[in-house]
Amino acid sequence: MTTATRNAAILLLLTGAALLSGCTDDPPTPAEQAAAAAVPGAPPGAAADAQAKNAAASNVKESNDLVEFAYAYPREAAAITGLAAWLDNDRATRRDALIATARRDKAAAEKTGFPYRPHSHLQTWQRVSDTPRFLSLSAEIQTYTGGAHGMTSFATLLWDRNRAKRLQPLDLFTSGEAFDAAIRERFCSGIKRAKASKGIVAEEAPDSPFGKCPPASAQTVWLGSSDGRYLDRMTIAIAPYEIGPFAEGSYKINVPVTGALVGAVKDDFKRDFLPIN
Repeated sequence: MTTATRNAAILLLLTGAALLSGCTDDPPTPAEQAAAAAVPGAPPGAAADAQAKNAAASNVKESNDLVEFAYAYPREAAAITGLAAWLDNDRATRRDALIATARRDKAAAEKTGFPYRPHSHLQTWQRVSDTPRFLSLSAEIQTYTGGAHGMTSFATLLWDRNRAKRLQPLDLFTSGEAFDAAIRERFCSGIKRAKASKGIVAEEAPDSPFGKCPPASAQTVWLGSSDGRYLDRMTIAIAPYEIGPFAEGSYKINVPVTGALVGAVKDDFKRDFLPIN
């Protein structure tokens, strides 16, 4: 059998396997992935790409007398090699920082005769939206370092498939100031409504630490999509102490994607937004 004939036979077998697998929901097996990568003329890294597309969600947990640590991200993020690598590095960095702080505080507690309380960092990334261009992720983070109570904070990121690059939502806008100006009225009104739903009257006294509506650009912005194609939803996450005392907790304010907001978007990204009517 000639080389050309052998290669044609391999391709025919693989094509038949692909047609059969298309009738089920089962992903290609590792053997099928390896066979596809071994076919002469297959693109470099084909096996790695196939493995990434079938990657599972990541959920790492650790609990002992020193720390409690958890860090998770969804399957959609695991399927993007560059993004998964960044998330794995972020996980390792946060774990190392947690352990270093915990060891320092434990040693100090033992030296002064105080009980040590295990420190924690619990972080879960979730998919907000997945459009042809962007994968949008949100994270809620719970931390505790031995004080009177733990803290809640938020994180956000966008993966731009066109650039194979990680972005922050505000990177899509001409400036933070333009972003704030476009949504300020709706954002501030949303805060008042959210406080009212908790039975809290928003403070407005000039000398009050919480009397002013903060700039939305200083908070955590999550961009979403209702149709899986365009960015047409937005939520501003506000951590405790930002607009009220700790007892008020955190807030999540939904703000519509209006024409005014899209007007503040950089030209390269305008076509990825869809304003409300």
